[in-house]
Amino acid sequence: MGNLTDIERLEGLISAGRPLVTIQTYEEDQALDVVRQVALGERGLAVWTVLSGVYDGLIDRPVPVDNTTNPAAALYHLGYQNQSSIVCLIDMAAHLDEPAAVRGLRDLVAAMERRGGTVVMIDHAEKLPGVVTAHASRLDLSLPGEEELEQIVKETVRRLHVMRAFEIDLTKKQLNAIIANLRGLTRRQAAQVVADIVRDDDKLNERDIDRVVQLKREMVQSDGMLEFTAAPASLDEIGGMDRLKRWLRVREHALESSGDQPRGVLLLGVQGGGKSLCAKAIATAWKRPLLRMDVGALYDKYIGESEHRLRQTLRQAELMAPIVLWIDEIEKAFAGSASQATDGGLSRRMFGALLTWMQEHREPVFVVATANDIEALPPELLRKGRFDEIFFVDLPSERARRAIFEIHLRRRGMDPAAFDLDELVEASDGFSGAEIEQAVISAGHEAGASGRQVDTGSLVKQIAESPPLSVTMAERMMALRAWASGRCVPAE
Repeated sequence: MGNLTDIERLEGLISAGRPLVTIQTYEEDQALDVVRQVALGERGLAVWTVLSGVYDGLIDRPVPVDNTTNPAAALYHLGYQNQSSIVCLIDMAAHLDEPAAVRGLRDLVAAMERRGGTVVMIDHAEKLPGVVTAHASRLDLSLPGEEELEQIVKETVRRLHVMRAFEIDLTKKQLNAIIANLRGLTRRQAAQVVADIVRDDDKLNERDIDRVVQLKREMVQSDGMLEFTAAPASLDEIGGMDRLKRWLRVREHALESSGDQPRGVLLLGVQGGGKSLCAKAIATAWKRPLLRMDVGALYDKYIGESEHRLRQTLRQAELMAPIVLWIDEIEKAFAGSASQATDGGLSRRMFGALLTWMQEHREPVFVVATANDIEALPPELLRKGRFDEIFFVDLPSERARRAIFEIHLRRRGMDPAAFDLDELVEASDGFSGAEIEQAVISAGHEAGASGRQVDTGSLVKQIAESPPLSVTMAERMMALRAWASGRCVPAE
């Protein structure tokens, strides 16, 4: 099924007798072209827009039917006076707050079902009432592959050459790099990126490879679902985590092989222990972009919309591969899936869709999920095969705390050799990496305000004045360690 074209998938839905198909997309022309290709032959196609009214979708320069710009009037006409086997409604969803339009759409769908026809709704932001979605099958347009992206690049370049002169200096390898960086964008977005990089300096050359990544990052982040995240310069930015670092190095060779690819890890541990930093370190170690999924942004009040957003986001992640996909605090993202949720089962459906994708996807998308609360984790998440490994990120050891102090002191222009690291390590027993960093920051603020330099004494003072979570949440951390013992691999 995954290799079927959009035309074949729509053909399959219509042949199966589905009376209503919805397509949510900003690429209206592409969607309408798919519908037209399916309708060619004996089916016939009637199209409606609020400006044109009803017209024949298979002829050039069609004459619209009089008095059909009104949604309710158009739906009545299509249901009782039109004989086309396919009816395409463009941006009808915006008018379904009118009872007459809802009634007209329901009658039209029923009429098309009786005569073996199909209604196809194309909308940029689908907000259909439940009485309609109960009959609807959703078709998600596929994003362009590399072959189609190459055509888009060449066609855009030819079109721009007609309007302006510009210099092209690209090898085949550099062109392929630009095409690869366009993966995950829609056809319109890809064409816009190519046009933008040419208009920037009237050139198309090797420097535009990175420019494509920058523009793509802005476009991806604008939809709020996936966010490009900066990663640290190297694994040396992380103190400790030696077992996790070795695990990453052992599997790095598999990234370029045709065999089994690493699929993902679950990082369970205390707050501030460095789980988020680990996600960034994995992307750095493997030289892959890090994309953070904002699961909260996926949820929508309209029926079926949240699941659609999740599918689209995961599909986009696949097309951007190879990447590291970071799902932060996964237990909060799908909290309702582990209990009797009050969201009508939405969280459980979303969680189930994610688990299915994790099990079945074949693109090089490495998932890093982090979690703080074991009690909120659904048991299905911990089953073998979901992740390659489950690591427990505990409070840093003495050796790790020493490394953490050295990292944060150097980062702020201070020489660790000027400090009594043994005293700092002893004073910070029970502190997380984030708490150690905050002590260094606070000592710097205090020193700046008083005109002094940060020294061992000022750091010890900051540590003593700020009780760590290991003290304020001691019982919870003990329970977390007890659960992880024997179930997780220590990251340290």
